[in-house]
Amino acid sequence: MPWPFTAGAAYIQIVPKRNVALLIVTCLSCLAAYAAREQAAPGRRFGEVLSLVESSYYERIDEEDLFEAAVDAAIARLDENSAYIRGDGRTDLEAALDQKFGGVGLELTIDERHGVPVVASPVLASPAWRAGVRAGDRIEQIDGHATSGEPLREIVARLRGAVGDSVALRIARPSIESAGTLDPAADTRGAMERRDVTLVREVIETESVMGDRRGPEGRWEWLLEDEIGVGYLRIASFGERTVAEISAALDAIEATGVVHGLVIDLRGNPGGLLSAAVDACDLLLEEGVIVHTRTRRAGDGVEAALDARRATAGAKLVGVPIVVLVDGLTASAAEIVAACLQDAGRATLVGSRTFGKGTVQSILPLSDDRGLLKLTTSEYLRPSRHGIHRRAGDGDDDTWGVSPDPGCEISPTAETNARVAAWRRARDAVGPVPPWMAARGRPRDIDPILARGLDAISTAAFGATDLGGEKKTSRDDNDPPHARD
Repeated sequence: MPWPFTAGAAYIQIVPKRNVALLIVTCLSCLAAYAAREQAAPGRRFGEVLSLVESSYYERIDEEDLFEAAVDAAIARLDENSAYIRGDGRTDLEAALDQKFGGVGLELTIDERHGVPVVASPVLASPAWRAGVRAGDRIEQIDGHATSGEPLREIVARLRGAVGDSVALRIARPSIESAGTLDPAADTRGAMERRDVTLVREVIETESVMGDRRGPEGRWEWLLEDEIGVGYLRIASFGERTVAEISAALDAIEATGVVHGLVIDLRGNPGGLLSAAVDACDLLLEEGVIVHTRTRRAGDGVEAALDARRATAGAKLVGVPIVVLVDGLTASAAEIVAACLQDAGRATLVGSRTFGKGTVQSILPLSDDRGLLKLTTSEYLRPSRHGIHRRAGDGDDDTWGVSPDPGCEISPTAETNARVAAWRRARDAVGPVPPWMAARGRPRDIDPILARGLDAISTAAFGATDLGGEKKTSRDDNDPPHARD
């Protein structure tokens, strides 16, 4: 006779129900604790090591500092893009992705000769703009503390803060032309006109999509100067509002009438949100794969299945030739856009080989909300299923990044790039700029990569061949990538 079962049944009948429930919960808790103990042996050892160091090390240490150093070291073993983010790093990341922060609305650079921050441009309609701060002004003090010699990052951190809080600035404006310049070789001696202003921080929304130059009211001009019917979009990053900004700019370009071409400038774009890159491509494609993503491998050498993100029907500027400008700092989400439009035969790529970051990081908040874990959770492949990520040990002959189309490779000198950057800052400035900062020259004459792109648009719009001398055709998923891709 199965007495254990019978005895148990009799026992249940005479024990109060609340005790039975307590017994079941206790048993389940014990089982869970045992399983956790068995599965978390590395975690227990990790905690034990931290505890021993804290209690036995010959000098007193900060437990939080030790924990953060240990986490940093552990995450560093994974890959170069995963990270434990806290403090200012978290603030910067959230501001970049959300495209907003608490501040006064100043875009700054450093006067290398004197080591003081110089206003590249106030943000349109910001507190600084309303207070009359303009391009070329120096920020000599912030809340009574001198800025000379401070890193730009620290200066920016001091200007940002809680919305509604005030910050006091000492502004110096050169009274003669030679007194202020972004050129480190220039003579910057001269009289200065100084004034103190107090600004109240507001929510500053950053632009991720810019045009060729500012109009009289500070709005972007979306057509290139001296180029008939050629639109120009400079995408600095891919954030929450980027797709809406691109869509509005494309509508404005289309509304001008006949459009002969579009330049999308991704140079220096470090990436951003995968979803924003996918949606940006969708604006310009009627159909086809935008990007493949591959998550964690199944184990035992079994590759994870690819997830294809596809374009939906309805595209802007259908049939208009597109050129995408890229360089060695074009990375991540920006590489998705470049590779997608190239593989679809929708755009010609001009410039130099991109950075080669083909992994996706997810932002995972910790339970105590004291930090974020930026963890690599998937890899993306271009529509042709070729990889983009540059792995440790990869050389120039390996497959990584996104390369320009044949005949469209161009790598200007560092001197040329510096000249283009200074010219571009002047065109981007809101409001008046001092004479020494004024931009001189047409885009085609100043920027050699842009000039090569405009030649490609001209050939595509009015000629039968591309710069390489071959007919331009579309590419599907089975086509091989361009050389070195």
